[in-house]
Amino acid sequence: MRERVFGIGDDHWITTEHGDKAFLVDGKALRIRETFELKDPSGEIVAVIKKKFISIRDAMLIERDGEVIATVRKRMFNPIRDIYRAELADGRELEVKGEFTDHEFEIEDDGERVAEVSRKWFSIRDTYAIDIDDRWGDVPLLLCVAVCVDHLNSEEHHRNG
Repeated sequence: MRERVFGIGDDHWITTEHGDKAFLVDGKALRIRETFELKDPSGEIVAVIKKKFISIRDAMLIERDGEVIATVRKRMFNPIRDIYRAELADGRELEVKGEFTDHEFEIEDDGERVAEVSRKWFSIRDTYAIDIDDRWGDVPLLLCVAVCVDHLNSEEHHRNG
């Protein structure tokens, strides 16, 4: 995945470890709120990510077939480190923790790691990988969570200087 995947209006492919195109992150320019579409190689929309329009804390919504399947936001307060969470429509919660600016973080479901995001596997500066546990059934959801966390972290970093 390319780091610049989160620029509004930019389109970037997420490729498999073999270089095959798996998903397109399509940044939608000229929208009132920031929007990304995750599309499969045939162009079908798999999920839509939208910045929540009115919110006390920045949040992003992940939708599938017009229904919100997850809301991603930074946890209110943690004195030790930043933690994001994805509240799933089924009541579960994914926890995301690590070094977000360095693209080194993990996504956990009930304390069990289901995905790891890392830049260390690549020598190319703006590339990082998302390693998803084979037992996790919803790969697009985890990709969307990673997109949301990276986008929210980037916005916060730019706001705070």
